[in-house]
Amino acid sequence: MKAIVARRYGTPDVLEYTEVSQPVPQADQVLLQVRAASVNAYDWHLLTADIFLVRLAAGMWKPKRPVIGADVAGRVAAVGANCTRFQPGDEVYGDIGAGSFAEFACAKEKQLALKPAGLSFEEAAATPMAALTALQALRDHGGLQPGQRVLIQGASGGVGSFAVQIAKQLGGEVSAVCSTRNVTLARSLGADHVIDYTREDFTRGRQTYDLILAVNGYHSIFDYRRALKPSGVYVMAGGKVGQLFEALLLGRALSRPGGQKLGAMTAVVRQADLELIKAWIEAGKIKPVIDRSYPLREAAEALRYLGRGHARGKVVISIPG
Repeated sequence: MKAIVARRYGTPDVLEYTEVSQPVPQADQVLLQVRAASVNAYDWHLLTADIFLVRLAAGMWKPKRPVIGADVAGRVAAVGANCTRFQPGDEVYGDIGAGSFAEFACAKEKQLALKPAGLSFEEAAATPMAALTALQALRDHGGLQPGQRVLIQGASGGVGSFAVQIAKQLGGEVSAVCSTRNVTLARSLGADHVIDYTREDFTRGRQTYDLILAVNGYHSIFDYRRALKPSGVYVMAGGKVGQLFEALLLGRALSRPGGQKLGAMTAVVRQADLELIKAWIEAGKIKPVIDRSYPLREAAEALRYLGRGHARGKVVISIPG
């Protein structure tokens, strides 16, 4: 089968479009015929190891799992002996951690859910990691309650576009921060207020927020703290490496019992959350936003485009059946 392989860490230039052996599912796995995948900042970090901690989990000197790609949508081709939830022919989507930039991939059942009805494979593949991150950041880490003011920094990207919609589903009053060219998109996703960061710095204004979610932030943690209410929560779910370490190292020190809470988060793949997201999509309450699509052989270019930092919504990889 054809796959995109990273035999060493580096820029997208190290990626190879090559022939590899088709994976064989273990007892608790299903074999997927991949129809689409999507590109995430997570894939960029695994490829470049720009965050050194990546090497502790993914391989110190080279990737342990050379076929990259986490988000996936496709059809079940075969099931392991202990699998009971899916059967061959089922259309599924999920976040498998690595291996989706290929014609076939293996995944544990708990990493998948049935594909939302009415979505193309490309739209389904654009959903798992971004929507899971947005949902868990807002609900679990941010504790968003109906009527609270929530600000989403980076509202037009993959996670941000889902975060605007999910925050509305959770009852928040949403302020979306984006560039001039994305103002109309943010409004179409349901934002109550849109802040054009080229014209206004919300951290210098009088408005404060119950929850700030930074998914593509560029302010310091002290700027975000100034824009929080006394009991507000700041959740960092994306941004530059320096901002990640600020959140990890300073967040706890700046947090106070009964007061402001500041920190970073990483999404966890939960089947129940994939099913909740599926239900919202099928009810027309949220939808994926796709910027552009690439064929599998051009996955390196897809990553380069993502790395420039200006994608609107998601970048997907299409793999015809």
